[in-house]
Amino acid sequence: MAEEQKNTWTGLTGANDNTMQDKYLTFLLGSESYAIPIQYILEIVGIQKITIVPDMVSYIKGVINLRGQVIPVVDVRLRFGMTGKEYDERTCIMITRIGEVSVGLIVDTVEEVRDISPEKIGASPKIATAQSADFIHGIARIGDEVVIVLDVSKLLYANDLAAAAAAQ
Repeated sequence: MAEEQKNTWTGLTGANDNTMQDKYLTFLLGSESYAIPIQYILEIVGIQKITIVPDMVSYIKGVINLRGQVIPVVDVRLRFGMTGKEYDERTCIMITRIGEVSVGLIVDTVEEVRDISPEKIGASPKIATAQSADFIHGIARIGDEVVIVLDVSKLLYANDLAAAAAAQ
C-alpha cells in the first residue's frame, strides 16, 4: 500500500441542493467512465493503509482510519466483478455517505465534476444482470463519450451495509 496521502478534495459541505443539482463526480475503472451524484461525496483521499476485517465479503477490503473515524472501504472493481488491480499513486478512495454510514469507494482514478442533465441520462441497458441493474441508474451520453451513472445508495446490499455500519 502507498503511504497515507493528504486529502486531495473535500466535498461541498454546507452547499445547498441547487448548487449540486445535475453535478456528478466521474471516475475511471480501467478505461470506463462512471459517475455518481456529487451530493454523496464527502471527500476524496489517496489510497492508504487498509486494515482487514475478518469475515467480510471480498469486495469490502477492510477499514481505514480517517482522522479518527473508522471508514469501511469497498473496492468498486471487485464489487462490479472486475479483475482486481494493484493500487498505485492514481488510486483514490472516494468517501461517500450512504444513509447514515460513511463508506470509502476505491476507484482507479477520479476524473472531474461534470454537469449531466437528466435528459442526457437514458435507462440502464436491458442486458444488465439483475444485480447490476440495481446499482446502475442509467447511461449518459456526453458527446461521443458514454458514462455509466450509478445509484450509490444501492452499491452495497442491505446486509453488507449493516456489516459496514458495524465496522464503524
